Amino acid sequence: MASLILFHIIGLLLLLSNTPFLSSSSPASFSPPSVLNPGSSLSVENKDDFLISPNGVFTAGFYNVGENAYCFSVWFTKPLQDKTHTIVWMANRDVPVNGKRSELSLLKTGNLVLRDAAQPLPIWSTSIINSQESAQLVMNNTGNLHLQYQDSQIIWQSFDTPTDTLLPLQPLTKDTPLVSSRSSTNRSSGFYKLYFDNDNVIRLVYNGPRIAGIYWPDPKITAWAAGRSTWANRRTAMLDLSGHFVSSDSLFFNTTDSENQSMRRLTVDIDGNFRAYSLDETRGTWEVTWQAIGDTCRVHGICGENSTCSVVPGYGRKCSCIPNHIMINQTDWSYGCKPEFDTTLCGNDEDYFLHFPNFDFYGYEARFVPNITLEECKKVCLGICNCKGFHFNFETDGYFSCYAKFKLINGFRTVSSNGSMYLKAPKSMASLSKSKNIVQGDGLICSQKLPTIQLDRAYEKNPKNESVKSLMIFTYVFGALEIICIIYFFYRTRSQSTTRQGYHQAATGFQRFSYAELKKATNNFSTEIGRGAGGIVYKGEFPDKRVAAIKVLTEFSNTQGEAELLAEITTLGRLNHMNLIDIWGYCAERKHKLLVYEYMENGSLAQNLHSNELDWGKRFDIALGTAKGLAYLHEECLEWVLHCDVKPHNILIDSNWNPKVADFGLSKLQDRDGTRNSLFTRARGTRGYMAPEWLFVNHPITSKVDVYSYGVVMLEMITGRSPASDELSVESKGRPDSWVKEKMMEAGGKHEWIQEVVDLKVNGKYDERKMETLIMVALRCSDEDKDARPTMSQVVDMLLHIEEDSDYSNNNI
Repeated sequence: MASLILFHIIGLLLLLSNTPFLSSSSPASFSPPSVLNPGSSLSVENKDDFLISPNGVFTAGFYNVGENAYCFSVWFTKPLQDKTHTIVWMANRDVPVNGKRSELSLLKTGNLVLRDAAQPLPIWSTSIINSQESAQLVMNNTGNLHLQYQDSQIIWQSFDTPTDTLLPLQPLTKDTPLVSSRSSTNRSSGFYKLYFDNDNVIRLVYNGPRIAGIYWPDPKITAWAAGRSTWANRRTAMLDLSGHFVSSDSLFFNTTDSENQSMRRLTVDIDGNFRAYSLDETRGTWEVTWQAIGDTCRVHGICGENSTCSVVPGYGRKCSCIPNHIMINQTDWSYGCKPEFDTTLCGNDEDYFLHFPNFDFYGYEARFVPNITLEECKKVCLGICNCKGFHFNFETDGYFSCYAKFKLINGFRTVSSNGSMYLKAPKSMASLSKSKNIVQGDGLICSQKLPTIQLDRAYEKNPKNESVKSLMIFTYVFGALEIICIIYFFYRTRSQSTTRQGYHQAATGFQRFSYAELKKATNNFSTEIGRGAGGIVYKGEFPDKRVAAIKVLTEFSNTQGEAELLAEITTLGRLNHMNLIDIWGYCAERKHKLLVYEYMENGSLAQNLHSNELDWGKRFDIALGTAKGLAYLHEECLEWVLHCDVKPHNILIDSNWNPKVADFGLSKLQDRDGTRNSLFTRARGTRGYMAPEWLFVNHPITSKVDVYSYGVVMLEMITGRSPASDELSVESKGRPDSWVKEKMMEAGGKHEWIQEVVDLKVNGKYDERKMETLIMVALRCSDEDKDARPTMSQVVDMLLHIEEDSDYSNNNI
């Protein structure tokens, strides 16, 4: 206790010793109302400290966003009918400051810094390099807050860092995405984002805590079909003062009140829609004059998992749990609903299907089967343990298709639908489910006050100078003892602080395990089930009987801590695909860095390649499933992920012989604007499976390196020959693809070469046409020229086409 008291005294003394320096800045009131001069500050405690544009339309200052929580913002000066203001920009939306002693200061070096409660390190700054020339902070008539030199040269402006809103004449570029607020009472970054994709098209994407997906333009159609152009050499868009929006991707629209000189704004709203607003100054309200999506139920993630969205006349958008499910969070539909029964239904005698016409759940198909009957479609879903239901749809070509779903997300009701949804449930709930209607009431508790941001921080107050002198004397007398107490206190609390920080970061969805837990689960790391360049994998079992694969990482150095590890796996945790391994959690204690995965009963593809378990049907399914997983990593997730080490050892097989790609993504994330593409300090991969471009310094590394490795793996499954074996290099005098091509040339156009290259040790028969096409796909993937290789989504299409042709041939025999 004595050591803690001494520690607090020292902290108080150090804080007080800095106090005289905090009042050195001149008050902002000496500056013109639209300009902040060098050396001046705006204080959160002074309600008159703000900047206002010369025309009086815009104000910049500290805006209250919660209890004792403030953000430095720009807003429309005139309040609305409900007495609130419309914020158009925020400097620190995700890190509000305290309502005491917080300041925005313009340093004489030209940098603008925001400090929370007079703490020495700023929480936000403009990061201007120190300049000998002084700069001013100006609030101009367009709503742009900017720093400029005396010659009017702008060195920083808020227009370059938008939050959720664009003002007229403010450009949208590849570097200035818009991100919605979390809710009407929480202005931190939300789940919806408007941005220019790498194909030069403006898109809306949902980036939730568990899933991510593009929903505008309609992902089912191409950009050209949606009226967009992908050939622009620049990515820019702007709304002019007259209400005309022009974009480089050919997105053009006029607001309904175009040509009128109204106050306007473009905003990505909390419901995920992108809208244009005009201010009705008479009534003090914003009127919608254009919106991207007419049916708001088509916005992804709006109602969460296991729920549906519908538009009810006189009510508006309505979210509802599907039968036998209950709402998770009574104040927020984005959490979705959870089942009231065991979801692992695998027995035909235990399952029952609930029929809901005119409903659909977009995406997340476990399997797609065209030209099929209803009974056959039911059997497809019953044969997949994680199938939660299927959509049975009548296609324009005159037949029905089956879409088996492994997740029920983005559910919506529409009278224009040509299909029905069939939900799988236990047969014991059949009678109860028949009495329930899918629309079971909104269920949202609106009577309670919505939660707001509240800062939970403690700051010391300024005492009198006499107290400072007394404490200074006390410090000098007991200085040596106090230093010892500080070191002791720091040592005792360091690990606890790290633990609390880890749990806070792990709120993204990962469980944080202790090293002792994982050591016990693996019986002191006794059962090794895999080994690679990235680490060693052990089998473990937790007290709740869950079996896991626990990987001890060697890629991370001892200097990389928990924050670095968690930052790299957070994006991977949002990836969700039936052909990607699930990450359950992690451990980061000093030098120990571990990842916890789901356990695969049948091991890796490498362990099964030469067994009698993998017949040709299973091998084809593994090739197709692996392609789907890689296609999702490359093209469907928000941040593209390169695997960089596709090989049989990293393709795991579950109990149903379904493949799951493992060891993907660590330190290999790619953002969509390409700024991190090709940033590899060393070659990655395994000899024999690495693409040729890894050997050249100036060759960019793209997703085509994974395509090459995938092609080599396919050839290994077909021929039974490993590209990394010494036997192959002696016997075939080259890579697998070269050996196969030689056999083709020797055959002189005949088909005997197929029997020569196919592994004769594999049991079962194969379709010769199907095998020939499969080999050709593998050869295209392993082409030395990366531009000649297909994308993984094209590979999936080709393999599905092989399967459809095979099914068609079998049906016509």
